[in-house]
Amino acid sequence: MGNIPLEQKTEDDLWIEYRKAKDPKIRESFIKQYAPLVKYVAGRVAVGMPPTVEFDDLVGFGVFGLLDAIDKFDPKKGVKFKTYAVTRIRGSIIDELRSIDWVPRSVRQKAREIENAISALEAQLGRVATDREIALSLGLKEDEYLKILTKTTSTTMLSLSDMWFSGDENDKVSIGESIEAPSSLNPDVITEKAEAKRVLKEYIKELSDKEQKILVLYYYKGLTLKEIGQVLSVTESRVSQLHSKAIVHLRAKLTNARKGLL
Repeated sequence: MGNIPLEQKTEDDLWIEYRKAKDPKIRESFIKQYAPLVKYVAGRVAVGMPPTVEFDDLVGFGVFGLLDAIDKFDPKKGVKFKTYAVTRIRGSIIDELRSIDWVPRSVRQKAREIENAISALEAQLGRVATDREIALSLGLKEDEYLKILTKTTSTTMLSLSDMWFSGDENDKVSIGESIEAPSSLNPDVITEKAEAKRVLKEYIKELSDKEQKILVLYYYKGLTLKEIGQVLSVTESRVSQLHSKAIVHLRAKLTNARKGLL
């Protein structure tokens, strides 16, 4: 196989060969092939970001994720590289965004207050809290609570790449990886972290139907909030609220799970 030009080999053959020998020429061919994927993911992350966040910077952050994906991808696990790489690229971009701390402190604080309130309330109720109940626990009117949720969208956009640890540092799963297609389990996102993902999927199923659809359309289908609004026949602002609601509920449940309250 070594005498056959790279361009005449199948991608499956190239991955098998790369896993064995780490040939830099094969690595370079993968980088060129999947470079557009980095721009695609960066473009999706860029939606809703403030003007101070440069698209080219996001692409640069994403390249590190692509390189990491190429080096760690295992074709034997039956996962498509594109699916695997998107998660790594998005995670790399988000890690860098966090490191430069671009989200205003006041917004982060509000998001944390809401998450803590939901965590305490749902641990007490043993079910998903309603908007009215959450607002009351925060000393707010329901419409005030929903307005604050909209303002925290910038932080919740990053939240699905937060890592939930089901055991030790080597057994981590991102919430985003646990979202599945609406009608069936997606074999592309099943890995050895099956139990952690099972738990996360159960939490996702407890969300409202519309919230589940928004998560699927945004993180699984790659639609923007505006496009999702067109699909669901609601305003972009409403999609933003529902997205934030879904994420803070998930994060609150994960917090309670860590504490052994669920």
